[in-house]
Amino acid sequence: MSENNPDSPPTPHAATSPSPPTEKKIPKAVIKRLSLYSRVLQNLEIMDREKVSSRELAARLGLNSAQVRKDLAYFGQFGVPGLGYYVSDLRQNIKRILGTDRAIRLALVGVGNLGTALLSYAGFARQGFHIAVAFDCDRRKIGSTKGNVRIYDAADLARIVRQEEIDIGILAVPADHAQAVCESLIGAGINAILNFVPAHLSVPDSVHVHYVDLSIEIESLSYYLR
Repeated sequence: MSENNPDSPPTPHAATSPSPPTEKKIPKAVIKRLSLYSRVLQNLEIMDREKVSSRELAARLGLNSAQVRKDLAYFGQFGVPGLGYYVSDLRQNIKRILGTDRAIRLALVGVGNLGTALLSYAGFARQGFHIAVAFDCDRRKIGSTKGNVRIYDAADLARIVRQEEIDIGILAVPADHAQAVCESLIGAGINAILNFVPAHLSVPDSVHVHYVDLSIEIESLSYYLR
């Protein structure tokens, strides 16, 4: 359970700390929704909101309140009977669950048009993600900086990734180089990769890859234009 019956009398204690889930596997959709909850809670914090109900949280995302309570229940009890959720407490708990209660260090591989745009994206920093280093094989770019991020020779990727204690690798390279770069990242100890390349990567089960293919997203949207 997470948020109890809103008609119940309030208790003086706020949310409990998140407890690690047992052997039950958490669905990927739940993890993605946690990120959405965190964004909504962040906006509510900016508005100086102290509390929010599961009903309002759900309405802001086009969900239902039962789904919100079920998602949070995977990780513990967070609601206060009769009051809902304390906004700041719930956001901090969700950040702890997602592992974003610390700075996450990213390495960008490929500083072409897309890579340059990613280096300029301020949204990463706002959410606690820091592109610490970038890599390319173009001699004209190596040694320069973009957005205060130094660009290194891709040949030094493994050494620099270890040295900079990188958490996540971002791929923005030509498709025919994606698998080789992916293997280099894995060899350097990276097990989380965000792939902007329109190519499927072959990785061990211990490595998690999220694919972002903008052309597929636009193609899917085009269906609704018919």
